[in-house]
Amino acid sequence: MDPDEIERIAVLGAGNMGHGIAEVAALAGYHVTMRDINEEFVQNGYEQIEWSLDKLAEKDQISRDEADGALDRVTPVVELEAAVGDADVVIEAVPEKMDIKKEVYREVVEYAPPEAIFATNTSSLSITDLAEVSDRPEQFCGMHFFNPPVRMQLVEVISGADTADDTLDTIEELAESMGKTPVRVRKDSPGFIVNRVLVPLMNEAAWLVESGDATIEAVDSTTKYGIGLPMGSFELADQVGIDVGYHVLEYMHQELGDAYRPCPLLAEKVEAEELGKKTGRGFYDYEDGDGAQIPTDAVSEGIQERLLALLANEVAGLVGGDVADPDAIDEAVKLGGGWPDGPAKMADEYGLDALVETLDDLHEATGEERYEAEETLRELADAGEGFYGSAENGDDGTEYESLNVAVDGHVGHIELARPHRMNTISEELLHELDTAIDELDAHGDVRAVLLTGEGDRAFSAGADVQSMAAGGGDPLHAVELSKLGQETFGKLESLDAPVVAAIDGYCLGGGMELATGADLRIASRRSELGQPEHNLGLLPGWGGTQRLRHIVGEGRAKEIIFTAERYDAEELAEYGFINEVTDGEELLDRGWELARDLAAGPPIAQRYTKRAMLAGRDDTDAGLEVESQAFGHLMNTDDLMEGVTAFMGDEEPEFEGK
Repeated sequence: MDPDEIERIAVLGAGNMGHGIAEVAALAGYHVTMRDINEEFVQNGYEQIEWSLDKLAEKDQISRDEADGALDRVTPVVELEAAVGDADVVIEAVPEKMDIKKEVYREVVEYAPPEAIFATNTSSLSITDLAEVSDRPEQFCGMHFFNPPVRMQLVEVISGADTADDTLDTIEELAESMGKTPVRVRKDSPGFIVNRVLVPLMNEAAWLVESGDATIEAVDSTTKYGIGLPMGSFELADQVGIDVGYHVLEYMHQELGDAYRPCPLLAEKVEAEELGKKTGRGFYDYEDGDGAQIPTDAVSEGIQERLLALLANEVAGLVGGDVADPDAIDEAVKLGGGWPDGPAKMADEYGLDALVETLDDLHEATGEERYEAEETLRELADAGEGFYGSAENGDDGTEYESLNVAVDGHVGHIELARPHRMNTISEELLHELDTAIDELDAHGDVRAVLLTGEGDRAFSAGADVQSMAAGGGDPLHAVELSKLGQETFGKLESLDAPVVAAIDGYCLGGGMELATGADLRIASRRSELGQPEHNLGLLPGWGGTQRLRHIVGEGRAKEIIFTAERYDAEELAEYGFINEVTDGEELLDRGWELARDLAAGPPIAQRYTKRAMLAGRDDTDAGLEVESQAFGHLMNTDDLMEGVTAFMGDEEPEFEGK
């Protein structure tokens, strides 16, 4: 089926995942029938969609008309034939039990059109086994959304043994049309990508405690502040539900062998119905206690190496089994788990040889199958390589992990490329930004720079506090980090070429400080800006106490910083921080248009204008001196002659910077 032919989507199941998927599909313009087994279930799902759309409209993430239109495109039904009878795609999101899902498909094939594609929203069950009960295994695949579907970016698109490539291509394009990022899972393997990484990590964390080698606090301190993950392993298990991970482990154990045997500690929690937040108690107490109180100073190198070794082994199993490539694995885990970096990259940075040695030592000491190093991992380590190859095989160009950097004509484009983390600014990103500014400054063709954030949720939601906390709260390191941000944003501010920041979505804290380093700022109407550091007991540490007052005045700067409030784009346009406000769908085009207009201006005059203005901030006489010297220099340039000649002839000048 051609993706352009898809008009009607049936979503089976109106629970959390079902109504979320239905909402996402309706927002993308598809007509959706949402079905469940009784009127109460389906009506509750419909009401949840209505509530969610209202919230999105209240927050100006969508317009009122878009919310009403999406709701109009959702039809709640109970009769299966009414749901799937004219569907182009059927997305099944019923409970995660093989027998229930199979029974649904036995009924669906009676009513669905023969050309309809079947996509199951399963987090771990076999696509191949489910496809067997349908009449179209080549048109059957996995389409695993993450919870909540409206917010989570990732969709795993999973092939069954008989799935046609055209089916996978169509579902990937469907996911993209819904504003999602599809990652293809080439082979039907339990847990697919994200659960194949996260669930064994949870299991190993439990084994560390079960064996007496570590405490819950030490494991969570290490995963959160040592490795830099969004949550501690036990904290995450409580958040998701211990039973959820445990049942996935049971299935993986059944299908993949004893390496995935669930730790007894997990079984005990499930049997005691202490499942985490949803029951009030799990590994932490959420009723009488304050939940997860994770120490920042209990990080253990030994725990970190053991957990990274298990992660590397799972990545190697996926790569060696041709389930996915390292870059796909990293992208999926970053988007689905909110990790700052992917497990393949983490393993490469630590060193595969050290991790293989750790696995071998553990295997020799315990005899446990889960510590048996995958052949792919051992081969890479023996060859002195990583999942991404050896350093010697790289090219001469700079490779960025946190940025996308390109030059288009006379415009250099820097895009913050951490949408899975709301484009938050890590120490690594600061170093890369410093390098990117130097490269664009040295590039002979670049006359203007456009600064944007990837995705439509955030220009940058601020500093990546999680990754910075991994530094252990060392005050000296914090001072150096502050200086790094100050110097990097200062370098952007003093760049000879004019800089345009195109702001869409959240622009908070360090993100707003970054935008302050630009010469011009345009923003979408849905953007939210502010300096919330005082709410955290901090202050803007990347130049915000100084640069902001030069743009909006000291009084307004104090208001923004001291109140720590969020402002919409129109308010900050009135304050003089935003130069132009536009609709979200027009922002990027307008950003490029403005950057190209500036790039067509006189480079020498622009350079000296910026230098004079910066020099005169705190010393007007110094600024005036730079201004007069520059004025004299410009009188002897080819650009001046070009400008005068074009003016006399009523033509557009073509400046060459000479």
